[in-house]
Amino acid sequence: MAMFTVKDLTSRIKFDEIYSSEKALAREITTADITRPGLEMSGYFDFFSPERIQLFGMKEWSYMMKETGDERYDLLKKVFAPETPAVIVARDLEVPQEMIDAARHRDVALLQSKEPTSRLSGQISSYLDEKLAPRTSIHGVLMDIYGIGVLIQGASGVGKSETGLELIRRGHRMVADDRVEVYKKDEFTVIGEPPEILKALLEIRGVGIIDVMDLFGAGALKDNVAVELVVSLEEYDNNRAYDRLGTGEYSLDLAGVTVPEIRIPVKIGRNVSVIIESAVMNFRAKQAGHDATADFESRLTNLIDRNSVPD
Repeated sequence: MAMFTVKDLTSRIKFDEIYSSEKALAREITTADITRPGLEMSGYFDFFSPERIQLFGMKEWSYMMKETGDERYDLLKKVFAPETPAVIVARDLEVPQEMIDAARHRDVALLQSKEPTSRLSGQISSYLDEKLAPRTSIHGVLMDIYGIGVLIQGASGVGKSETGLELIRRGHRMVADDRVEVYKKDEFTVIGEPPEILKALLEIRGVGIIDVMDLFGAGALKDNVAVELVVSLEEYDNNRAYDRLGTGEYSLDLAGVTVPEIRIPVKIGRNVSVIIESAVMNFRAKQAGHDATADFESRLTNLIDRNSVPD
């Protein structure tokens, strides 16, 4: 996981920089947890977590403003600890001079936002959860097909990138080719995104590397997507019996999340991109409660039952 700094945070969320320096903005943020130092403003620092971002809302600010100048400065010097990445004041509340002095003393960024405290806390936590989540790099092509995140996997040379290119030509969006970085957003959701060095690039054997943005425009790309389906491409084997009814159920573990998997045999003459589109539409239909395989089996059972009734 790459280092994430205060400057990275300020580039995503709008703040007024009350105090900052190049060194202060380069401080690393190591946790998505945020502390609202209300008890600390009353002098209780026994369980203070200095490595967290410190967020002042109305309650914390009110505690702070009740103190006199010198006492306020002494408390704030403890909040602006050497390990603290940044201190943020929400609701566009007044920033006293003692707070600015403490920020300068520790060289810790002091930021201000007009956003309500709870909303700002949620924005920061959500963004940091995303950026600080452990990443796993896997092989494959990640596409957004009909709004479903589809990870196409298979052995080298089976045609993953070529299939991805055809899907782009058919109006779907590419997220990543060759390498996909995945991370667990929550218990049921895994997010995939491209490594920065490979963003918007697609490799086609015999052609080389192409820039999807240049050839197809921004509409052919997506920054990230929740991976909801894995399509595994396999070399067709004449000696192998394949699932023809779709009753087989497979899954793959991605970053600790179980994702449904479909296995598609590949051979000359099969239009893999159309098959994948059909598989995705069928997957969406099953999610909506329409299972063609179950309907067929029900019809077959009814037919057998009718033919089994004696004359």
